[in-house]
Amino acid sequence: MTSQSAASPEWDPHLLAQVREAFGRVAYSHKTHEKQADICFTKHRCQQGALIALTAISSGTFLAAVVGLSGSAALTGLVTSSIALLVSWISLGAKTFKFEDESNAHRGIASRLWDVRESYISLIADLMSGTISNATARQRRDELQQATRDCYVEAPRTSSKAYKRAQKALKKKEEMEFTSREIDLLLPEALRLGGSEG
Repeated sequence: MTSQSAASPEWDPHLLAQVREAFGRVAYSHKTHEKQADICFTKHRCQQGALIALTAISSGTFLAAVVGLSGSAALTGLVTSSIALLVSWISLGAKTFKFEDESNAHRGIASRLWDVRESYISLIADLMSGTISNATARQRRDELQQATRDCYVEAPRTSSKAYKRAQKALKKKEEMEFTSREIDLLLPEALRLGGSEG
């Protein structure tokens, strides 16, 4: 065995490159769904807060009208009716735009993608350490691709705002294109290739 062959990796570098690329995509998808869940939950909280505030104001205005604290009964009635209309509008919106349900759906997908992401990290570690054969790695890769596909089939759509937040959180600049260096920054230090690319 020559010193060159002894120094070469046992794993297929093309397979490793593909697995690392798939890992990067899943890492982005996972983070994007987390950010979309946060956006939806914030909308839900605002929706609920506005409903509570307007209901409280409406009740206070109604009580003021009953007790006769306001100067004009017509003005108080108009204000109370306007606020009641807003409460009805927000209540109808809450039934139409189910931000809490949407947030929970994104969190569920993010949780499943997290598991796939961690499994990709394990596969990369196994490949780089030479503890599994290329054939076994390909089989695991195919299983992870199927698990990812299953997640995407059930995943609600995300927004560009969520993607930008994920991109910022992961400190990336290019959409779904990864240099070796960018993937290295997503991986634990021991699993990095340490190339000079990027």
